[in-house]
Amino acid sequence: MASINIGDNAQQVIKYWSARTTQQLREKLLLGGLVSKEYQGEIKAQGDSVKIYSVNAPSATVTTVGTANSNVFTGAALSTSYVDLQINKIATAAYEFSSENEMLSLLSSNNPEVIQSLVYAVEKAINSHIYSVMIPSVAAPDHTINLVTNFDNSQLLACRLLAATAKWDKSKPWYGLLDPSYYNDQLAVQTNVSSDFVSDQPVVGGVMATKRYGFTLFEDDSLATDTAYIFHPDAVNFVMAQDLKVQVSDLHPTGKHGVMLSVSAMYGAALGIDGAKKCIKVTAA
Repeated sequence: MASINIGDNAQQVIKYWSARTTQQLREKLLLGGLVSKEYQGEIKAQGDSVKIYSVNAPSATVTTVGTANSNVFTGAALSTSYVDLQINKIATAAYEFSSENEMLSLLSSNNPEVIQSLVYAVEKAINSHIYSVMIPSVAAPDHTINLVTNFDNSQLLACRLLAATAKWDKSKPWYGLLDPSYYNDQLAVQTNVSSDFVSDQPVVGGVMATKRYGFTLFEDDSLATDTAYIFHPDAVNFVMAQDLKVQVSDLHPTGKHGVMLSVSAMYGAALGIDGAKKCIKVTAA
């Protein structure tokens, strides 16, 4: 019987699955697709850092023409703010197969469940981590709104007022991710059937958005019941250092027969500049 070369088989798996897994992750990673991915620097390896900059506006001088000091003004040194975003996270999901033949039989049958499950596991881990990074400010005004059992228009307007008071930049869209319960509360508001509210409905990750009061709202069933995050894209900076990596390894070094198939993603996520003021969390707790 001819031997099976794990290196050749690994190349078959990578060739067949790599492009598919990258596409599926980008389509389904809802929060990662909405937060900021702007950065300066070059990513070469795990642990590298990139910087996200913001230029602080100087104070302008106003004078009156014809007065003694009309041509006098004051300059200021260029001032910038920045945060370091370190690429220090790896999300990995893996399956063990009793033999290479078992793995290859699934590959040859075009079975989508194996790779979809691995991608979902990686996606879920990254999604949860980005949410853990997005921590709203608790300083006045507090950006955590509690005791909300019905996320109706009055609650959304309260979020809009907080966002406007915090001077969120309007050159980028404002987003809201709502759990199914809160999203149903919005859908149940009768006045929202007006064309003033439903002019256009963008789609992100296969999910259709609802537009309300300047926010683009999405249903996110990964959230706990009665939970919503309202945020500006710059609240969190997120960078994936590479496309999804697919690997096949022999289990013999661990004292087992068979092979392991893994999917992994290297990334970094950090609160943006003034990021705590650029997000709002609403809960019923």
